[in-house]
Amino acid sequence: MIFLTQLKRKEKESFESLMRRFNKALQQEGDLVRAREELFRKKKVPKFKRRSAAIRKKNNKIAKVKSLQY
Repeated sequence: MIFLTQLKRKEKESFESLMRRFNKALQQEGDLVRAREELFRKKKVPKFKRRSAAIRKKNNKIAKVKSLQY
């Protein structure tokens, strides 16, 4: 999802003040928060995939213990 915030530079406006206005506009619109939520959101894993992963981990652990015993 793309969020667009547009600002036009005013006459004789310094880069720092333009960046300050831009950051303020981002915070007011909440675009940055939504973008971060989208970036770090965890998708739900289907139940069968969770089960198969758990079985795989268990089998790997058993195989590791057996290899250490002999």
